[in-house]
Amino acid sequence: MRLLIIQETDWIQRNPLQQHHLAEMLSLRGHEIRVIDYELLWRTQEKKGIFSRRQTFTNICKIYNNAKVTVVRPGIIKIPWLDYISLLFSHHGEIARQIKEFKPGIIVGMGILNSYLALKAARKNNLPFIYYWMDVLHWLIPFKPFQPLGKFIESRTLRQADKIIVVSDRLKEFVTKLGAPPERIEVATPGISLKRFNPAISGETVRRQYGIKKDDVTLFFMGWLYHFSGLEKVALEMVRTKRENIKFLIVGDGDAFDGLQRIQKEHGAQNQIILAGHRPYEEIPGLIAAADICLLPADPTAKIMHDGLPGKIFEYLAMQKPMIATKLPAVMREFGEGNGVVYVERPQDVISKTLELVSTGQIEKLGLKARQYVENYDWEKITDQFERTLEETNNERQT
Repeated sequence: MRLLIIQETDWIQRNPLQQHHLAEMLSLRGHEIRVIDYELLWRTQEKKGIFSRRQTFTNICKIYNNAKVTVVRPGIIKIPWLDYISLLFSHHGEIARQIKEFKPGIIVGMGILNSYLALKAARKNNLPFIYYWMDVLHWLIPFKPFQPLGKFIESRTLRQADKIIVVSDRLKEFVTKLGAPPERIEVATPGISLKRFNPAISGETVRRQYGIKKDDVTLFFMGWLYHFSGLEKVALEMVRTKRENIKFLIVGDGDAFDGLQRIQKEHGAQNQIILAGHRPYEEIPGLIAAADICLLPADPTAKIMHDGLPGKIFEYLAMQKPMIATKLPAVMREFGEGNGVVYVERPQDVISKTLELVSTGQIEKLGLKARQYVENYDWEKITDQFERTLEETNNERQT
C-alpha cells in the first residue's frame, strides 16, 4: 500500500511522535510511505531569505533501523502569518502533485488547513481519507481570534472523513461534538517500544554527566516546553523549598526555555534546574533512566491538555518510572489509580508530592506497577490495528 501523510509540523527536526512510529513500522512491513510536512521551526532558525524552496528528503529513519520514509516539504513565505497563507497554496499544489506522481492508495491528515485540502483532493480522486487526532489543534493556534476558524475547518473535515482516529476516549467525545459520525471514529492509544524503553538501561552515565549525585532525587520532563506545561511553576516551587537534593532534569526546547533559564540565574539554581535542551531520540531511554520520578505537570486549566494522551507518558512508565501528573481528564481516565501515576491539583504541588513519595518509600513499587501497565501497549500491536484500519477504509471506499 502507498500511504500519503499530511501534517503541519516538522517531521525531521521534532522528536518522534505517534505518526513516526506508525509510518516507519509500516515501511518495515513493505508499505511505501510519503509525508508532506511543514517547516514549523523556521522562526527559530537563521533566516536565509524570505522564501524557502521545495525540498525532498529520502530514506528518513528516526526510530527503526532500515525504515524508509520520504518527506516532501513545500516552500513557504518566511514572514509571520504569510507563512500559513502561503501554505495553503504550496500544500494544495503538492497534494495534487503527490496524488498524480506517487499515486497513494490512502491519505491520512494530521493538521487543520492542509488536512482540509487533502480531504478535498481525496474526494476529487476517489481516494479514502483518514483524519488522525492526537490533540485539539485549534487550541494551539497562537492568535486566539483564529481559533474559531480553525475549529470550523476541523469540523468540516471531520464530517466528511472516511475514518477518524483519536488517541483517547475523551478525544472521541470531543470530535463527536464537532460533528464526527460516531460510527466512523476509532480509538488508538499511543504505543511503546518495550525493547527500546527497557528498565534494565542504566542512567548512571547521564547522572554523572549532569552532576547528579547518588542520593539526589531527580525529577524529569521531556518534550516541547510550552508555558502551559507547568515547568516554570514546578521550578519556582523547588527553589522555594530549598531542597538541594532535588534535581529537575528538563529535556527539550520551546516557549518556556527562556523563563526556566531566568529562574536558574535569579535563584542560583543551575545545579538544580538542569536544562539539557533538545536531545536525539536514541538518547531518551538513558535520560529517563537517570530519573527517579517523571512529570506531566501541565496547567489543568489548559484545554489543550484535557483530551490527548502524550506519547511520553508511555515511555516514562515503560522505563519503570512513576509519574506525577496534574489531574488531566484523559490521563486520569486512561491510567486511573494504582498504575504508576499519581495526581496533584496544581504544578506547584509536585514538590510536596515528591517528598511524600520519597518519605513513604513508594517510588520503586509505583515504578513496577507502571511498567506492568504499559506492557500491553507495544507498537507492534498498535501498528497491527492501524494497518487493519487502513485496509478496511480502503476496501470500504472501493465498494
